[in-house]
Amino acid sequence: MNLRQTINLHVKEAMKAKDVKRRDALRLLTSAFKQIEVDERKELTDEDVIKIIQKQVKSRNDAATQFKDAGRDDLVQIELDEIAVYEPYLPAQLSDANLESSLKEIISQVGAQNMKDMGKVMGMASKKLAGTADGKRINECVKKLLA
Repeated sequence: MNLRQTINLHVKEAMKAKDVKRRDALRLLTSAFKQIEVDERKELTDEDVIKIIQKQVKSRNDAATQFKDAGRDDLVQIELDEIAVYEPYLPAQLSDANLESSLKEIISQVGAQNMKDMGKVMGMASKKLAGTADGKRINECVKKLLA
């Protein structure tokens, strides 16, 4: 059973359990999947599904930040609840220590010396660590290591 089928099954389970928040959050995901399939005329792989979920989580985080800045704590909680529903479908995130060691390895492979080489490191790190670390975390850690 692939990830998309699992999510569809969880939508049905949420409907049976009358878990409205979970059902609605997962329905948003399935509609995003369908939109991509229609627009790009392709069958989604598990990697595609993970990318879509990551995009949704990033979008929710951005919205939560904006709502918090505007003083709308009620809306912040809604966004955080949706993120909590999406996160179990994502691969486990690297710890800070593991991320740093992976980036040190990439820096040595690329031969980066200073901030001018950041583009080379980020390109390789983004491909190698895709799904296991957020781009923002990677960026901040690379800056720290190259500084």
